[in-house]
Amino acid sequence: MFFSFIDELRSAGISASLKEHLVLLEALDREVIERTPEAFYYLARTTFVKDEGLLDRFDQVFAKVFRGIMSSYGTATADVPEDWLKAIAEKYLTPEEMAAIKSLGSWEEIMETLKQRLTEQHERHQGGNKWVGTGGTSPYGNSGYNPEGVRIGGESTHKRALKVWDQREFRNLDSTRELGTRNIKVAMRRLRRFAREGAADELDIDGTIAGTARQGWLDIKMRPERHNAVKLLLFLDVGGSMDPWVKLCEELFSAATAEFKNLEFFYFHNCLYEGVWKDNRRRFAERTQTWDVLHKFGNDYKVIFVGDASMSPYEISHPGGSVEHFNDEAGAAWMQRVTNTYPACAWLNPIPQDQWGYSQSVRMMRELMNDRMFPLTLTGLDDAMRELSRKV
Repeated sequence: MFFSFIDELRSAGISASLKEHLVLLEALDREVIERTPEAFYYLARTTFVKDEGLLDRFDQVFAKVFRGIMSSYGTATADVPEDWLKAIAEKYLTPEEMAAIKSLGSWEEIMETLKQRLTEQHERHQGGNKWVGTGGTSPYGNSGYNPEGVRIGGESTHKRALKVWDQREFRNLDSTRELGTRNIKVAMRRLRRFAREGAADELDIDGTIAGTARQGWLDIKMRPERHNAVKLLLFLDVGGSMDPWVKLCEELFSAATAEFKNLEFFYFHNCLYEGVWKDNRRRFAERTQTWDVLHKFGNDYKVIFVGDASMSPYEISHPGGSVEHFNDEAGAAWMQRVTNTYPACAWLNPIPQDQWGYSQSVRMMRELMNDRMFPLTLTGLDDAMRELSRKV
């Protein structure tokens, strides 16, 4: 079984070497954990997972390989998470739900009964109204119906469970899944350089203690607040083919705003030209000259373009190629000026990377970015942050 576990991990893209396998066996031999499935899960996860982006994949592999092993432990009791036994203070129940709960007994009685049945039951049960199983009307199990049930494993059918056991803890962090604001923040934290600048308005505890010890009386020391000193210039493509990616771009913008104190942003459409803007409702009335942006923000800024780079090739290569106005200079000229001014540049593309080769404009933009175009995925964002952090 352990060898099939290793094979499944490798198939899922998790590096599982013979050395790690031997470490796991040695830990089991020395009994460094309790003999419970939960303890073995955490030991195996610690041994094999080196990247938090792989946690969800590990959970899926572990569930696939070791499904049903709980029963092989015989007398081992099921350890119901302690927080499940607390009252759900945050849940607001309708009068109908309250009546249904009362018909089953109190919340404490339901959870106590669950603990008792998990202890008594040692085999699969299908249907019925008492044991933990699949189908039926018991409050415990999956795929059945009960107005206030506790789902254990399986897939939800009626969406009425009060609690879900066997829910993967890290499903947000799989690098193959869609991004979310939290995941983007985690990836952007690679682009950090902390500094203390500005007014001294934060209490320096260590300095105060040291000064007091030296002086013999209370010597309060203050210091500037510690913050991320990286400066970021964000250019966001809006409209047209970018409409399907609005939600993703909003999440990226929200994460960047929270992560970077020194953030400036501008909008553009398809390709960068002589003007950009900050308010899409006044995009034609209130524009900022791109030359002004290049002169105002120093070359210590990191620059990120976000767009699908999908357009007519003429919008990049020819004057007058813009779909909105007659541009005196080609978009390529402006892109080259930006990359020449700012050594740290990257382009994030929401289109899957395996489709980039089908678009001539994407290939052209990728070349103008000196091949620093990355897919807007967790892995791509992580690679982009690494690239930007190398440029000082």
